[in-house]
Formats: sequence, structure tokens, C-alpha cells
Amino acid sequence: MKKQDRQTLAEKTKAELQKMQSELQLQLTKAQLERKAGKLSNVSLVKTTADDLARVKTALRWQELTAKDLSAASTTKESK
Repeated sequence: MKKQDRQTLAEKTKAELQKMQSELQLQLTKAQLERKAGKLSNVSLVKTTADDLARVKTALRWQELTAKDLSAASTTKESK
């Protein structure tokens, strides 16, 4: 994942991030199988894909937490 792509993760919607997550999970599984079979020419692909997947999962979790914080803040303001 390029630096520019990493910076735009926070701007993506939940659906886009979930799609990226499923694609990266599939890529990671394929790369792991190829590595075990000895057919993977770029062995660092497994690590970089796993790192990218972790970044996407972190962005998803961050969105969940900020949405929860925003909804909690709005309910506190309404109750006052």
C-alpha cells in the first residue's frame, strides 16, 4: 500500500474498507499457500499484505469508535 493510499484510509466509507479487507484477506491467504508450496517468488508479499490488512482493520475500528463517541456525545447533549 502506497503512502497516499494509507492517508486516504480514514476518508473511505465502511463499505469500501470492508471490501478492501476481504480482498486483502484473500490475497494474504493465496500468498501464504504459495509460500508453503514454494512457488512464491516475492516472499515479502506475505508481510506487506498482512501489514496492509492490519491498517484497514485499524481504520474500520477507528470509524466504529468515533461513531460510538459521536452518538454518545449527542445523547448526552440531548439529555441536558
